[in-house]
Amino acid sequence: MIGLDTNLLVRYITQDDPVQSPMAEDIIERQCSKDRPCFINHIVLCELVWVLRRCYKAKKSEIVKVIEQILKTEEFAVQESDIVWLALNDYKDGGADFADYLIGRINTSKGCESTVTFDRTVLNMNAYKVLS
Repeated sequence: MIGLDTNLLVRYITQDDPVQSPMAEDIIERQCSKDRPCFINHIVLCELVWVLRRCYKAKKSEIVKVIEQILKTEEFAVQESDIVWLALNDYKDGGADFADYLIGRINTSKGCESTVTFDRTVLNMNAYKVLS
């Protein structure tokens, strides 16, 4: 199994670099298979969402579709995909960043009663305790 970094996924998804995009496509389409999926971890997903949102000005609905497609692709092994699905569903309708939802879901899955933060965008999330 090989792991994929954020920049490789960005080049593959956006197809915006004449040199790197074909290289990313070659890696993903030749080395990622159902029998030998490529690994995508939580940090890569968070960075991918951030890059698509900030650098490419992608809409939330577009980002959700990208992450859903990654999760549905059998050639990818996503770290704790069940937790990522829950975080993605929270993100669809919520006002916080994808990373915030993923942090909350990961911490809850590990037995945390709450995650303490100063971030007021997570006020409506049961996984967080917001300090004022």
